[in-house]
Amino acid sequence: MRNRIVVFLVVMFALGVGGPGARGQSTSVKLALLKYGGGGDWYGDPTALTNLIAFCNRELGSSIHPEYATVEVGSAEIFNYPFVHLTGHGNVVFSDSDARNLRMYLEAGGFLHIDDNYGLDSYIRREMKKVFPEKDFQELPPSHPLFSQKFTFPDGLPKIHEHDNKRPQAFGLFEGNRLICLYTFESDLGDGWEDPDVHKDPEEARLKALRMGANIIAYVFRQ
Repeated sequence: MRNRIVVFLVVMFALGVGGPGARGQSTSVKLALLKYGGGGDWYGDPTALTNLIAFCNRELGSSIHPEYATVEVGSAEIFNYPFVHLTGHGNVVFSDSDARNLRMYLEAGGFLHIDDNYGLDSYIRREMKKVFPEKDFQELPPSHPLFSQKFTFPDGLPKIHEHDNKRPQAFGLFEGNRLICLYTFESDLGDGWEDPDVHKDPEEARLKALRMGANIIAYVFRQ
């Protein structure tokens, strides 16, 4: 019960776009990067969340802490963060206790965004089955409200980086009607959120990525 209360309070005071945290007010809410086992580069795209937070605070009028935290999957500290982000290229391994902790966090009101940085798909699908054996990822259609928050994406998830000539897809896990986990595949939003000189993406692509990220933040704190 304590963990449920912590997540609820953090979410309530998170953003000017969805809760009592009004514009201009200082809040202590932070987003977090999820650290996992298995040898994959959980630390990929190190400037991505910082830039996304700055964009959201500017464009949405939110008041997220400008620095993100790093939290391990199995840590009780995860309950201090209403939104955790997972990325990487390679192997992901959740222990049984990691999986139980992540499930408890998501069922208590937390949210997980998984962004495939290329090569993550088979690993993350396997590990999320440990967390929710009874759930399957459902593809979100372009009509989903995720794509029509402040910024409109009539075709759904935008393509930021090309890897295997596959279309970008957004998948979700739900608890009732609540989206608890968003998995963005073949889009590489995080690369688009990075500093401009890292991947040298066109400004148009970076703006699409940041706007889509802002939509995710706005949706999560409003649902």
